[in-house]
Amino acid sequence: MLAEKTTAPDFEAFDDQNKPVKLSGFRGQWVVLYFFPKAMTPG
Repeated sequence: MLAEKTTAPDFEAFDDQNKPVKLSGFRGQWVVLYFFPKAMTPG
């Protein structure tokens, strides 16, 4: 777990067009991450 006001570690994820995006590509900008469970999965 990260402490409050700690810089997030760099990571890579895929955008809505399945293109890789790295967090470091947004350095100096505000970033909001929104996670949601895959549709039709239990839980």
